[in-house]
Amino acid sequence: MNWLGLLVLLTMASQAHSMQYPCGGTCGLRAPLPVYSPITYSYGSVAYDYGLTRIVGGTGAMEASWPWMVSIQHPWAPGNKHWCGGSLITADWVLTAAHCFDKIENISMVYVVIGATQLSQPGPGAVARSIKKVVIHRSYKRIDYRYDVALMELDQPVQCSPYIQLACVAHPTLKVSELKNCWIAGWGATTARSPVKSDRLQEAKVQLIDVQLCNSSEWYAGEIHPYNLCAGYPEGNIDSCKGDSGGPLMCQDKNADYWWVVGITSFGKGCARAKRPGVYTSTQYFYDWIEYNMRPQTVESVS
Repeated sequence: MNWLGLLVLLTMASQAHSMQYPCGGTCGLRAPLPVYSPITYSYGSVAYDYGLTRIVGGTGAMEASWPWMVSIQHPWAPGNKHWCGGSLITADWVLTAAHCFDKIENISMVYVVIGATQLSQPGPGAVARSIKKVVIHRSYKRIDYRYDVALMELDQPVQCSPYIQLACVAHPTLKVSELKNCWIAGWGATTARSPVKSDRLQEAKVQLIDVQLCNSSEWYAGEIHPYNLCAGYPEGNIDSCKGDSGGPLMCQDKNADYWWVVGITSFGKGCARAKRPGVYTSTQYFYDWIEYNMRPQTVESVS
């Protein structure tokens, strides 16, 4: 089936089966699933070998665990067409990494799937959208992943449901370093050398790592930018990987149930190596840039 056919089928299935309502108001919350929804969580603690940017050492996520997760897809991508991850932050905007578009010349071929957990069986809660516009930070440089942040405007808004919710972008006043319950998720590779991406969304708990330590001589030796976050473990073993790029680093609020997207999966040396944790673009640092570039009739992006 071509991607256009997938768009039509997912949209029809969503309209027929999902409990939909406009997106807005709250963000970062998981809505209760309807009674008809099957819960399939048979992966346990096993990290299956599937990989473009990935979760290594993770487990299969339950349906609607991360309802703002977006699969950015391209018909030429191998396997399940997944290319990069992203976060739905309004009904018609997705936050992702700038480097996801390095090799894409024709944006009209890119589409997104929202509300799915298993890409081969998206389910009745999933929808697909084409891309209207991509905004890449004007200072982005592929050579060292500086200013690795981008926005995608969907061709039409989505409706929220138990499967689709909006992410909360970390506010400038949020004390990110104090957040303890942090997770990463994505459809990327599950082993460092795997060329295959995961069909089922993988998730893993990670720790925020002090940026000064992360940038020290035995770690990244000065390659970390002031607007980066590091997350993982000093000993490695659990990390984002190929195919997870653009996806969220998420931390639960200290005093509430909702989750903040505090980072965008950006780069790393290998996957799950000791003293080489995943490096993420801080959403808090780019909060004003994100807000500005989502405004209607924006002619030019702001640095």
